[in-house]
Amino acid sequence: MATASAAASNSWVDTWGCAPDSAGPLLKTQTVRQIVRVSTGGSKLRIRLSNLFGSAPLTVGPVHLALHAKDADIVAGSDHTLLFNGKPEVTVPKGESVWSDPVAMDVKALQELAVSFYVPANAVDSPSTLHNAGMTTAYINEQGDATSAVQFPADENSGSRYLLTDIAVTGPEARDAVVAFGDSITDGVGSTQNANQRWPDYLAARLQQDSKLSAIGIANSGIGGNRVLHDNFGPSALSRFDRDALDKPGVHWIVLLEGINDIGGSGYAIAAKDKVSAQQIIDGMKTLIARAHARHIKIYGATLTPYGGNNWPYHSLVGEQEREAVNAWIRSPGAFDGVVDFDKAVRDPAHPLQMLAAYDSGDHLHPNSAGYQAMANAIDLNLFKP
Repeated sequence: MATASAAASNSWVDTWGCAPDSAGPLLKTQTVRQIVRVSTGGSKLRIRLSNLFGSAPLTVGPVHLALHAKDADIVAGSDHTLLFNGKPEVTVPKGESVWSDPVAMDVKALQELAVSFYVPANAVDSPSTLHNAGMTTAYINEQGDATSAVQFPADENSGSRYLLTDIAVTGPEARDAVVAFGDSITDGVGSTQNANQRWPDYLAARLQQDSKLSAIGIANSGIGGNRVLHDNFGPSALSRFDRDALDKPGVHWIVLLEGINDIGGSGYAIAAKDKVSAQQIIDGMKTLIARAHARHIKIYGATLTPYGGNNWPYHSLVGEQEREAVNAWIRSPGAFDGVVDFDKAVRDPAHPLQMLAAYDSGDHLHPNSAGYQAMANAIDLNLFKP
């Protein structure tokens, strides 16, 4: 497979990432501009485009990369054309992904970029590959190739990500990457749109405050509704772990926050396979740990956050018992290489089955931006020391 090998080198580090989770609308004679904030800087960049959920090879190009100015616009004079094997257009095989050629461009940590791509008229009718909960606006032009436009003529806005799954950097500073692997809570659902206030975003900002850690990149591989054991919204953790974690350029650590959807889904499951036990979830996590260790990658377990008050049957007494059993195992010595206690960071001390009101987005499941900051602040940065 061509998915990651083109950039799987210690000299390349993922500075931004998202995980593809579903098939999206057809794109043809349309330009899509997407805004991303990198985590660490570099002097050269390359991007990865995915056709994971396409039904046929997908032709894309031209593709441009520039500094983001405001809304859909870019900074004049900062635009770069990306090439693929020396050509401005690329055909991404069905179910595969491709990396662009490196482009020389000095990018600073926590800087926002705009990635614009055009799908030409001769492209086949194939679904696009999406990451649904982008938490950032994507801008779509219906009239043709607007990839180099400084002032982007957007005809439509979208809350999803299209095709783009990674930005990798290299340079004297870039070193290693952290992959935040999880569900909608890692994806940032409940945080402020277009504000980069997911917990991995806050962690990236904390790393930049320490000169010994500022070369570390972060890739967010959260998918809303994701489960450890079975497909739900997006492929299960077990089935996507290689692509969305182990194969990320420069990955050295993984922070795993998964399992609440396995537990909550058991409450309303019709199929017997979806009624899972705490031990099944733990066994699934053990498999992920073994796979990470086989690649000499450290994996840290994050405790599942409280969800009391969320609608029954997603939250139930049986589900709460499962959550507490999983958390007890995560905290136990020898399970993971380290523990991040997100449960302790956001729970209400007076009502420990519930999230603190100041951190609750309103659905009693997803934190708000303040909750995500509290989660990031709870991470011991010594976990990422060389």
